[in-house]
Amino acid sequence: MICKLESQGVVSKAHSPFNSPIWPVHKSSGEWRLTVDYRALNEVTPPLSAAVPDMLELQYELESKAAKWYETIDIANAFFSIPLAAECRAQFAFTWRDVKYTLEPTAPGVETQSHHLPWTDPDCTGKG
Repeated sequence: MICKLESQGVVSKAHSPFNSPIWPVHKSSGEWRLTVDYRALNEVTPPLSAAVPDMLELQYELESKAAKWYETIDIANAFFSIPLAAECRAQFAFTWRDVKYTLEPTAPGVETQSHHLPWTDPDCTGKG
């Protein structure tokens, strides 16, 4: 699992004073998914404020348009597309089999990550 993530550029070996617990999850497909418990990091991370879309307003806008086509986007691995700043990577460290690794992109479980996803971009939502 870690070798695959390392070859994909998702994790890399690191030297860091930080460490978060990991929870490998066995999926029904037989594969493993790496999850990292970032609750301690989230507790000391200042919150970001972002405008949360009003779901009723969005629904009204969709229903009032006479569009013939709507699109859905699979964002299953969207968080892996948000790069972490090099100076922050040490804080995202974890240990696997006595080797310390860190994330290259962000990952699910990091409190501020959703503020950086592309669907908040007006060019993607058509607003702006």
